[in-house]
Amino acid sequence: MKTLEDLLSEGVSGRRVLVRADLNVPLDGDRITDDGRVRASVPTIKALVGAGARVLVAAHLGRPKGEPDSRFSLAPVAARLGELLGQDVVIGTGTADADGTVVLLENIRFDPRETSKDDAERAALARELAAKADAFVSDGFGVVHRKQASVYDVARELPHYAGGLVLAEVEVLHQLTEDLKRPYVVVLGGAKVSDKLGVIKNLLGKVDRLLVGGGMAYTFLKAQGHEVGRSLLQEDQLDQVRGFLAEAEERGVELVLPVDVLAATGFAADAPYEVVRTDAIPADREGLDIGPETRELFAGKLADARTVFWNGPMGVFEFEAFSGGTRAVAEALVKSDAFTVVGGGDSAAAVRALGLPEDGFSHISTGGGASLEFLEGKELPGVKVLED
Repeated sequence: MKTLEDLLSEGVSGRRVLVRADLNVPLDGDRITDDGRVRASVPTIKALVGAGARVLVAAHLGRPKGEPDSRFSLAPVAARLGELLGQDVVIGTGTADADGTVVLLENIRFDPRETSKDDAERAALARELAAKADAFVSDGFGVVHRKQASVYDVARELPHYAGGLVLAEVEVLHQLTEDLKRPYVVVLGGAKVSDKLGVIKNLLGKVDRLLVGGGMAYTFLKAQGHEVGRSLLQEDQLDQVRGFLAEAEERGVELVLPVDVLAATGFAADAPYEVVRTDAIPADREGLDIGPETRELFAGKLADARTVFWNGPMGVFEFEAFSGGTRAVAEALVKSDAFTVVGGGDSAAAVRALGLPEDGFSHISTGGGASLEFLEGKELPGVKVLED
């Protein structure tokens, strides 16, 4: 696999370089609420600019329906990227026309061919993108699990290189699958079990300990025979989860579930709540966070870990009253001597929202979905094509 360093050593002054970045940031109107992915894209772009390249950046934002939609414009991202680079970044449709300049293409998903299942349609868009550049750098790890025109197909049209971010992410994921230091502990949270079925199935053959929190924990608790009140529950996944519980026992994997939760009267930041045992959740309450005993339990299960992967919050961390569980897990990782990986998405957002030190973790991924698919054992098309 050729890398950004290889491209720079070949010389890029005056050359047009297309960079696929992941700039899919959360917005409140036109205000970026978490610029982590923008900041992560800066080193590769800055290296190219500093070497005199004419940089064209392709990225997406949200899920527009294959047509222009002002709600998903990358204009706020261009402004923030410009601030971080210390130079103007303009939204354009062409290519950068002077050495050291940066042009950001408007949301690539405004073109329906980007995400088309038709190979020919994606290839047509890829050829149009390739015509604007002399080389392609893949630096958007958050999309490398997608077989999309600006991720996969364009790499087949141009000399292609792995950006620093993609290379670092792939190296970290390999550390989670090869030559592991044990005990290996995985912490999974978030809303739905169905989002992580493949990951759990694959990890049960690899981990020593699996801690489950967040909304998905209630389906596990129900599978154990507990009533969960009005908590988030996926009835259609109960048989699958029972199978996971049985397999974990057979394999000797310690599967740890919450023993207490904050049971609220409703889903609201100011909802009244009480701490209850997980075998006594009232019928009219819903669990919005793991309780204080579970926080201590999870921290204890992380204390002797040598490798930890964490994906998914322990509760509704966006509401201050229900952020304590996520904070407790994050702080346990900061204190740990383990190799700790935060698996992107809401977990990474929580670290920043809660004001925790990012350098307290070994690695904070920019791609939750890509990380999970890799741990599920799936091939990442955007990485595979770089190896060809």
